[in-house]
Amino acid sequence: MNFCQSCGMPLVNENEVSDNKEYCVYCYSNGKFKADISLDEMIEACVPHLMNAHKDFSEEAARENLKSFLPTLKRWK
Repeated sequence: MNFCQSCGMPLVNENEVSDNKEYCVYCYSNGKFKADISLDEMIEACVPHLMNAHKDFSEEAARENLKSFLPTLKRWK
């Protein structure tokens, strides 16, 4: 499975994949990132989405998961 190389969202729906193919449409469009955001800001923005996708994750578990996963993605290396 491919993941957005900015937010980590699984890229499973073609309508959510940017023209770049490495990022989701929520993070990247027309050759640039939609938001000038830091890694820490991205982590905080993604916590609610990860908790929604994984009902068993607490807020802290989601945050810790993102802190370990997001830095491995292309945008944050």
